[in-house]
Amino acid sequence: MNVNQFPDRTIEIDHEEYLYFGGTAYLGLPTNKSFQELVIKNILKWGTNYGSSRSANIQLTAYKNGEDFLAKHIKAEATITVSSGMLAGKLVIEELKKQTYLFFHFPNNHTAIQVQDSLPIFIDNKINARLLDSKSERITILTDAVSGFQTKAIDLSILKEIPNHKEVTLLIDESHSLGILGKNGCGIYSNVNLPIKRKIMVSSLGKAFGLSGGVIASDTSFINQIKTQDIFVSAAGMNPAFVQTLADAETLYKTQHQKLLGNLDYIDQKLIKHDSIKFDKTYPLIYLKDDRIIEILKSHKIIIASFKYQKNAGNLNRIVVTANHLREDLDKLTSIINEYNSN
Repeated sequence: MNVNQFPDRTIEIDHEEYLYFGGTAYLGLPTNKSFQELVIKNILKWGTNYGSSRSANIQLTAYKNGEDFLAKHIKAEATITVSSGMLAGKLVIEELKKQTYLFFHFPNNHTAIQVQDSLPIFIDNKINARLLDSKSERITILTDAVSGFQTKAIDLSILKEIPNHKEVTLLIDESHSLGILGKNGCGIYSNVNLPIKRKIMVSSLGKAFGLSGGVIASDTSFINQIKTQDIFVSAAGMNPAFVQTLADAETLYKTQHQKLLGNLDYIDQKLIKHDSIKFDKTYPLIYLKDDRIIEILKSHKIIIASFKYQKNAGNLNRIVVTANHLREDLDKLTSIINEYNSN
């Protein structure tokens, strides 16, 4: 289905209007007038792009302003922005390869933080014995904050079983938790309190935060290491108008986050719990296990997200709730699902 404008809470398909529950604009910012005005104001000041290296002799204060905001918001010592979440992940992986003897991964991680020859955390539903052996070494654990097909933050308590002679670095991809989980949408980074050497967060800013770019957050020492990487030095930075908008939109992020939480709480009151539905009132995704309901929803002028997420898996069918959805939208959605599941 091709559409001719940004799909917000509604989209037009073949000259007919549908409710839309897809995409990743969780805070509803791409079409928010106040947010757009901030972006336009900053484009007028900073231009549409700045192609110079971040290490050049001319330094734009937009980057400091946006990165200071992100550090405060995420509750990290330091952050650095880059042009995409994918690049953020790859930059960190390249740096960690210099420092890591073995990588381990939780299931279903995003491509941005995958490493060839990484070992699974779990084997037969138990912690990998390789993590518990007597060898002293530097290891890195890779995980998404919220795994695919899940609606709750990853449970990292298993990492407490790793013995002290393993020097552990934890890398978390928060592309689908930053702006959503935690106080004011700060993500889960600040709540990770484990006996590890270092924690690092990477995230796209093009999801909840509504701007093309990516962020890396960690301790100041690690962020300084990233700044010396050849790839970082050679690449142009994130659009400075967008980085400045991050700082300017602080109040909007909080407001939209509260709207989103209100919508999720409303759904929780209306939606009848059923085995074919995966939903948690703290997270804006509803996973549907029954493919047939997609066509039922479509017949009632509702479009949801449906696509193949992994090569050897079936379609991922999910309802995406945003801060822009109205109560009447949610009433229609939940009533159709409830009726379908009651038959």
